[in-house]
Amino acid sequence: MRIALYQIDAFTKHPFGGNPAAVCPLESWLDDATMQAIAAENNLSETAFFVKRGEEFEIRWFTPVAEIDLAGHPTLATAYVILEILEPRRERVRFQTRESGVLTVSRAEGRLAMDFPARPPGPKPALGDAAAALRAKPIEVLAARDGFAVFKSEAEVKALEPDFAKVAKLDCMGLIATAPGTPGSGVDFVSRFFAPKHNINEDPVTGSAHATLIPYWARKFGKKQLFARQVSKRGGELWCEDRGERVEIAGECARFMAGTITL
Repeated sequence: MRIALYQIDAFTKHPFGGNPAAVCPLESWLDDATMQAIAAENNLSETAFFVKRGEEFEIRWFTPVAEIDLAGHPTLATAYVILEILEPRRERVRFQTRESGVLTVSRAEGRLAMDFPARPPGPKPALGDAAAALRAKPIEVLAARDGFAVFKSEAEVKALEPDFAKVAKLDCMGLIATAPGTPGSGVDFVSRFFAPKHNINEDPVTGSAHATLIPYWARKFGKKQLFARQVSKRGGELWCEDRGERVEIAGECARFMAGTITL
């Protein structure tokens, strides 16, 4: 069996930036154990698999240790593979998912724009000690799927050195740390994302986390359109819009590698 494999850096213009995702087009679904083994072998934050169904596509995402319900950067990377490599005449891709409904990705002003469900954060008293896990004191702690710790400044978020063993014990999939952007930088908000439960101590750029970040900061700033930067070592840029029950997350991609898996 031979399976095409693309590696795409998402939320960046340049190779070696953003977040690398593996993308595997399939003619039909492999068994779950094989897809999980491929994701573990790739050892990236996520590997996306997709199958074409008529004019739509089904998509699934695997970290090195588990399938997840929603993932942003591999969705952007998959749309890039379809729109820029496999079917360049298309303007839009519609994905069917197992747990997160329909996701669409469209060309928009030289970027690719994803339409995702909003996941605003709220109180979660049983989350655990996020301050101890981050080894810093946030001004607010909330949660959606992920824990959500708010700091006063971008400098505080950049300086975080989490205790990953404690992060893994929190009652959430991952932990978002966020703050307003530095005044005058043109950046509305920044973030980092930690997910040691999924073998990802720090995820370079996390599209799905912005389904939680966008509603929060849109409410705080009183505006719908926001520019965000994930301040990991690789870094990434996201153009965001709050649309109520949905959010738009747009970004760029850089092609890094194409190859073949042989099983």
